[in-house]
Amino acid sequence: MKILVVGGTQFLGRHIVTAALAKGHELTLFHRGQTNPGLFAQAEEITGDRNQAADLALLEGRHWDVVIDVCGYFPRQVRTLAHQLTGSVDRYVFISSISAYRDFKAPNQAEDSSLGELEDETTETMTNETYGPLKAVCEREVESAMPGRVLIIRPGIICGPFDHSDRFTYWPHRVAQGGEMLAPGQPDHPLLYIDVRDLAEWTIRQVEARQTGIYNTYGPDYRLTMGQFLEECRRVTGSQTEFQWVDEAFLKEAGVLEGIPLWWPATEPNLAGLSSVRSDKAIAAGLTYRPLAETIQDTLTWEAARPADQTHWERIGLNLQKEQQILQQWKENGGNPGLK
Repeated sequence: MKILVVGGTQFLGRHIVTAALAKGHELTLFHRGQTNPGLFAQAEEITGDRNQAADLALLEGRHWDVVIDVCGYFPRQVRTLAHQLTGSVDRYVFISSISAYRDFKAPNQAEDSSLGELEDETTETMTNETYGPLKAVCEREVESAMPGRVLIIRPGIICGPFDHSDRFTYWPHRVAQGGEMLAPGQPDHPLLYIDVRDLAEWTIRQVEARQTGIYNTYGPDYRLTMGQFLEECRRVTGSQTEFQWVDEAFLKEAGVLEGIPLWWPATEPNLAGLSSVRSDKAIAAGLTYRPLAETIQDTLTWEAARPADQTHWERIGLNLQKEQQILQQWKENGGNPGLK
């Protein structure tokens, strides 16, 4: 198949291209050339900015079986690209997010659950509050431009090699350092993620099947808890890290609750149903999940090889000094919720 990827050289896009090339597809990458240019010698590259009409014109007179849009964040971007490609592609794959849902107050969110809304749908200010609703409007724009020809994929937190957000990587990295470690909340708190390679490979299989519709793609396909995750990190790294579980209320008073990655407060009512987001439709369509240990090990292997100036430990999670300070306060507080 002839596949056009908008982006394609960073994280999810990179893995989608890798998966497509492994299956023998013909790839064209349309991107700005700012991140990893020339990464894929087997793929054609068109250097251009999707925000510039003159650059989009570079796509005229061509035809692809499908376009995969991994970097559409604002309705204007998606609308312009979709209309540009209406006669040039047979189908449009749009990578959205489960953040597109209005909230997670109710359990068992499925593909037909209510989506977020914006008072101003033209805003291009990206915040935690606007990201999801903007994705929802983007979905509507692409479906309006190509009705019946669209595959919308809504993943949750994506992790694995080349994840520069470090939200997942923080935990195995910290566990590998050993010593006494702060663990947030309770060990039975649920944890959700999807390995980027599982998502990328499934996406290409859906492209090959000429699939359309909307799919949640979260995981794993069993109930994983924070305690199980950290234990697996300890097993994979071979460390002797000692976990100290610190109460959520104490973390809130300490002012660090929102800085803990890959974890959400159990007491947040808008997130109560997050742990039960349903991906059974995607699983029925062939979504599979590799073992957690593989994701942990491969992420650590990648993390160990990247330059130190590309890590984000200064803004992700707790640095060791702050972590130990909070643990000391927790002990002095007698392990009770709330600071004395």
